[in-house]
Amino acid sequence: MLGTVNRVLIALAGLLLLALGGSVLAVGLGAPSPSWWIHQGRHDVLLTTAERTHWRAEGWWWPTVLAALAVLFLLALWWLTAQLRRRRLTEVLVDTGDGENALLRGRALETVLAADAARQEGVSHAQAVLRGTRTAPEVRVWLQLEPDVAPGEALDTLTAQALTHARDSAALRRLPAEVRLTSVKHRAERVT
Repeated sequence: MLGTVNRVLIALAGLLLLALGGSVLAVGLGAPSPSWWIHQGRHDVLLTTAERTHWRAEGWWWPTVLAALAVLFLLALWWLTAQLRRRRLTEVLVDTGDGENALLRGRALETVLAADAARQEGVSHAQAVLRGTRTAPEVRVWLQLEPDVAPGEALDTLTAQALTHARDSAALRRLPAEVRLTSVKHRAERVT
């Protein structure tokens, strides 16, 4: 979701800056401006003194300005913390069965899961990334399949072997997975 929010915010900011900058540049270079446009000529200012001080005496003006700025500040702070958050799960909480818990490194589980998936027949390369929380991890798996492998069979084998093995070894009740399948690019075979 964060990637979508980033793309939308960057696109909106870019379009706004492009429209405003282009129109100010066009008017500054002598292009005629429409009657509704904020600039009427080359030497026109963005806000006149009267426009800047028009609402100062109103009782609602400053609370509204401060509330809008506070909302913008909180949105910017949320966006910044979302950027700095880790994308990968660093550790998984494992119930050892004796009332204690152990921590399993996330990279270790990813490496073992990818190695198990790469060992299955017809898979040329596999990669795994853990996400979610320490108590409820989720995994994303990318499999690169050989040209003659059926995707359904590869997915069934991954689910029955590698994912089940990872779930059982980490003592997890469930391990939701998103699997992306691609095929190895190869040249066309010659028929003689």
